[in-house]
Amino acid sequence: MDKPKLRTELQQCLMEISVEERTEKSRKVCRNLISTVEFRDASVVMMYLPLPHETDISEAILSAWQSGKTVAVPKVSWQQRHMIPVRIDSLETGISSGAGGLRNPITGTPVPFSEIALVVAPGLGFDRGGNRLGRGGSYYDRFFANGELRAVRCGVAFAEQVLESVPVAEHDVPVDILVTDEEILYFERRQKNGGEKTKRYG
Repeated sequence: MDKPKLRTELQQCLMEISVEERTEKSRKVCRNLISTVEFRDASVVMMYLPLPHETDISEAILSAWQSGKTVAVPKVSWQQRHMIPVRIDSLETGISSGAGGLRNPITGTPVPFSEIALVVAPGLGFDRGGNRLGRGGSYYDRFFANGELRAVRCGVAFAEQVLESVPVAEHDVPVDILVTDEEILYFERRQKNGGEKTKRYG
């Protein structure tokens, strides 16, 4: 299946999840994310401000603040088609709401890429090889490709968004971990022989 058609199907799938179920699933995702060593050990984490039907990671953001972590979120530049990590200290103030429920920080101090230990990224779909299907703008792929970024890449999604495989292009960047409401998947990449090994927890 090609990317546009798969995106349409996954968007429809997300829209069919009730508000109550999405809230409960999001809580389970956050609990699983918070339980990981990568989250616990990170002093600077990059999270995201979810769209209406995406996994809501507010609980994990609050936990990060309670643990004394620095929390950054993407500030999107539509003209330059990229995003930069900026520090936020509130989910209520300093954030604008745009079309389709997209929220963007108005202000915020830029956080150096090199200081980020963990990037938590949404996606429309993921597969069991760690490949991520985004919404088509390649914002996260370009972000992940930044040479200064040394962070662990962690995808988050509901179990319904995890497929056996998703279409992959040359510029697509996979994640190192995938956290859902049902499981945590770790991907060990073997560059020499091109293979992969997946560890599953859940």
